[in-house]
Amino acid sequence: MNFWAMPSMKANKLALSWLAWMLTIVALVATSSATETSQQRRNILLICVDDLKPVLGCYGDPVAKTPHMDRLAARGMRFELAFCNQAVCAPSRNNLLLGSRSTSIGIYGLSENFRRAVPDAVTMPQYFMKYGWRTEAVGKVFHTGHGNHDDAASWSVPSVIEKVVEYVDPQNSAGGQLTREEAYFTNQILDRIGSLPRGAAWEKLDVADQAYADGRIADEGIKRLRAAKERRQKEGTPFFLALGFVKPHLPFTAPKKYWDLYSPTEFKLASYQEPPKGAPPVANKRGGEILNYDPLTMENLKTDEIQRTLIHGYYAATSFADAQIGRVLDELDRLGLAESTIVVLWGDNGFHLGDHGIWTKHTNYEQAVRIPLIIVAPGVTPPGSVTRQVAENVDIFPTLAELAGLPRPTGPQPIDGVSLVPVLRNPDTRVDDHAYHCFPRGAVMGRAIRTERYRLVEWKKIGAPAETAEYELYDYQTDPEERENLIDKLPDVAAQLKKILAQYPEAAIPVTQRRQGNPVVKP
Repeated sequence: MNFWAMPSMKANKLALSWLAWMLTIVALVATSSATETSQQRRNILLICVDDLKPVLGCYGDPVAKTPHMDRLAARGMRFELAFCNQAVCAPSRNNLLLGSRSTSIGIYGLSENFRRAVPDAVTMPQYFMKYGWRTEAVGKVFHTGHGNHDDAASWSVPSVIEKVVEYVDPQNSAGGQLTREEAYFTNQILDRIGSLPRGAAWEKLDVADQAYADGRIADEGIKRLRAAKERRQKEGTPFFLALGFVKPHLPFTAPKKYWDLYSPTEFKLASYQEPPKGAPPVANKRGGEILNYDPLTMENLKTDEIQRTLIHGYYAATSFADAQIGRVLDELDRLGLAESTIVVLWGDNGFHLGDHGIWTKHTNYEQAVRIPLIIVAPGVTPPGSVTRQVAENVDIFPTLAELAGLPRPTGPQPIDGVSLVPVLRNPDTRVDDHAYHCFPRGAVMGRAIRTERYRLVEWKKIGAPAETAEYELYDYQTDPEERENLIDKLPDVAAQLKKILAQYPEAAIPVTQRRQGNPVVKP
């Protein structure tokens, strides 16, 4: 029908009606497309917890009081076999936020910033910022301290950095003095750490949650969520909010009510407190970080009373962090953001509580390397699901990118991980059969392969001949406490795992030892 050839008034009315109808259809299509795009641009809530091992109710711990992390697991998928790529704060956070293993970029210590190795690296939050997300950090996300610093390029607004080490009672900080660990984490007089007094290993006072950093981090996180919702409604901007809770990192300072959740008598001490039989001496650790706290010594760390108090403090601090995470999750629900937000709960490394006679982390053993990992992706993860897919820190970057509908990140830093999205859809799916991790001990590098059942660790100097290596092999089906190195008893298993390890390049030389212009080793 030719509307424009009809008598003018009738034609004009029909034409205007037709035009209005077409404009309505176009508007509806545009609105639908915009709504679909907005729904695809899901928010990200990344919850990092310092030194958290899988001592959670949802991981089967019969003592832990962690109802809020447990309910998060009930909403999504719990990874039974997740491992950090290096059991120490700064490198582990680099692994997560760059998607690069320590052995790919050569950053193994606390003090070296990752941009010394890869100046133009695009971090996970940077990547999301590039595609329109507003990225924010509250608390300990990157490692700030020991000479290291935050990464301003990763965030849309300056980060809120909170204390890792703090005391309410001045007597616990040597009468209000600057203590060793406080100096480390605030980058003060790092050249004179040994001359500083030690702070207390624990503090249990009847104070409000906000007396310590995690209570304040939760408060600020809640404020950021409220602002993010308003921003999303007005501008359509999705958020990437990283909250870094600092407990149960030492010192075990938590309000008394969290200590009161437990009776000291209910804690079991580590049943095996010796190095694994037949393990090379280089694999072992004694002392270290734990001795920077009063009243701890190598001798009293062997006593039941001190061990029980430290374990009690670790669980109390974990419950304290859990309560703060619960407050954030409550607000996420109250704001109606839960269905449009991907939530990741991640511990940066495990923690020895006396097993092998070791405290804290800094080893290649199970208690230092195994971490909690829970991912909630509404509409993707079956609620309450559990997988035995072996996962690593470096897998989280490509996983979140795919969940958000973004291309796989390409660096320029090495992207070493694989996307876990197929596993999130079906917990029985497998995308890899092992994890890779490392820990250096002086000039000797320990590189490890962890399958669902076994762990092989190779100890040798970087670049040294293969025949100079020493090995460890553990079977977690028959020996979960790592009582014996089985390298000579399981030669076929050892040979198979050595082949897997041989597929990886030699570890990158530490950035502190490189000459200018020496490239990063890529896998």
